[in-house]
Amino acid sequence: MIDVANSVRGEGALRVSGEVVVVRPSFAALVAAEEELGPLFALVERAAEGKLGIGEMVALFWHCLRDCPEGLTRERLGEAVVEAGLAVATPVLRGLLRQILAGR
Repeated sequence: MIDVANSVRGEGALRVSGEVVVVRPSFAALVAAEEELGPLFALVERAAEGKLGIGEMVALFWHCLRDCPEGLTRERLGEAVVEAGLAVATPVLRGLLRQILAGR
């Protein structure tokens, strides 16, 4: 999609307000996401069953932002996901989930 993300490192990229943001599942990011969303294995299972909510997806993206642009809010990130559509956000989510399961 956008070449600023390193897929080998499990990164994905989204466009928010004309700017590219990169998500990367670092240990600290995944711990923060797990504290909010519950166990990551359960999150992966919900996603596999098609039961992952958009709020959960945005929360995972939010916690995994590599470099959060100044002024970006979680609400704006969520709006960008909705504006782009699930067809754009799903490959980024899939990459994060793959990294959660497989590691590096």
